[in-house]
Amino acid sequence: IAHTFEVTGYLDLNQRKFQNVASFWRQHLPTISSFYGIFIRMYFNDHEPAHFHVGYAEYKATISICELQIMSGELPRRVLELVKVWAEIHQQALTRNWELCQNKSLPESIPPLT
Repeated sequence: IAHTFEVTGYLDLNQRKFQNVASFWRQHLPTISSFYGIFIRMYFNDHEPAHFHVGYAEYKATISICELQIMSGELPRRVLELVKVWAEIHQQALTRNWELCQNKSLPESIPPLT
């Protein structure tokens, strides 16, 4: 079931006001997969081209879905290799999740690399 969220206005959470709901989601959700300490995230209504965000320890990177190349940031070589293997396996699901996020709907979880 997909959920749609309005990304304007205020959100009152734990007595903190977020002027833009999208900034709240960007900071807290959604993680679509995690494996070996690697976290894969997509943000709602994010800029083109289609991409996902990777976090690992103090490293962060943005990876294009079509080309599976780093657009910004950096990752250790081995982590990047694992992410590329995972993304190649799940490229269709990543594209589908990108479209969901662009429509302000929750993306689906994607199985981790095993």
